[in-house]
Amino acid sequence: MAILQEIFNRKMALCLCLGYASGLPYFVPASLIYFWLTEEGVSLTEIGFLTVASLPYTLKFLWAPLLERFYFELFGRRRSWMFISQAALTLIIILMGTLDPQSDLQIIGLLLLLMAIFGATQDIAIDAYRRELLDTDGELGLGSSLFVQSYRFAIFVPKSLGIFLLARSSAEETFFVIGMFMAATMLLTFLISEANQKPSVPKNLVEAVMLPFTEFFSRKTMGYAVSLLFFMSLYKLGDNMATALAVPFYSVLGFTNDQIAFVTPLASVSSLLVGGILGGLLIIWIGINRALWIFGAMQFITIFGYVWLHENPGNILVLGIVLCADYLVMGVTTTAVLAYISRETSRHAVATQFALFTAITALPRVVASAVSGLIIETIGWVNFFYLSAILAVPGLLLLIWIAPFNGEKKAVTSS
Repeated sequence: MAILQEIFNRKMALCLCLGYASGLPYFVPASLIYFWLTEEGVSLTEIGFLTVASLPYTLKFLWAPLLERFYFELFGRRRSWMFISQAALTLIIILMGTLDPQSDLQIIGLLLLLMAIFGATQDIAIDAYRRELLDTDGELGLGSSLFVQSYRFAIFVPKSLGIFLLARSSAEETFFVIGMFMAATMLLTFLISEANQKPSVPKNLVEAVMLPFTEFFSRKTMGYAVSLLFFMSLYKLGDNMATALAVPFYSVLGFTNDQIAFVTPLASVSSLLVGGILGGLLIIWIGINRALWIFGAMQFITIFGYVWLHENPGNILVLGIVLCADYLVMGVTTTAVLAYISRETSRHAVATQFALFTAITALPRVVASAVSGLIIETIGWVNFFYLSAILAVPGLLLLIWIAPFNGEKKAVTSS
């Protein structure tokens, strides 16, 4: 009954809605715009250069202090930036459909950059709002889970509906419809109230920049703080490394394109969704610390599934089992890490701290993508997976200091 009360309340409903609002502008470029450009004859090289426009999502911590210091009283500290970003994103998406990919490619690139800037700005405000909304470990766990699942579901608007419409109507009409789905988030922002009605606003921009760091290090010893930052960058490094070149690996093992196209999305999407929800429910029961230990151990074990798959080339059943296990664990660990990050941010500096912490956790994906191919060519696939498993160990060991198994604590509420 207690779990049901945690699920069916206003806070959890808001997390679902905010996840959709955050995910939609992130998926529109890759799922619809790049597809549209390809259909219009734009080269893959040009599209590849355009993907650089997504960089603001990684660098959003640089302007997060501005959102801490400045806002408009009419909507409030978080809602004002959410509303401005959503209005800008709606306009950009609609404008995109009025352009000609052959003659207006530079303008499209500029709009993609602006979409990423406003999408990242909305994320800063939404992450801060969600952290101020949720209190207990149970709320942080389940709220993070629902947010992530709704974020992922948002991909179906541009990828399914958008491509369906593009095949049957003009680009202008298609992007107008998708823009209306973004405009719906403005109504949500207008109707909700601020999570923190009495915000502690920095006195000036210098304080807004410095406070997240001084606050963070003031409540932790230097050793603990450094261990925490290393943990955020190392916890998922092994798993990210193992899966960085997963699709080429399946091809090397002799799986056909049809098998990869059918099994991979079916197993990954369903398992991610189940894992995300399961992770949120388990955190209510066992807490964030124990979840990090248990899910981290599961993450370590699933890496060896790829060694098993290597020993069974072309076996579609083994492929399905390995994918389901890996993505199920990916779902629970993502929920646990997001809940942990939420807990470690202070409400006095949440926007910048959250943006910085999430940027740190994204580093493993960048590292894995950059060096995996070179490592595989040097030591081979099996040794590569063993190395990935070894790289998963340091993040687990750091849990001894930053999240003891029996040392659960409450979320940070003050400096």
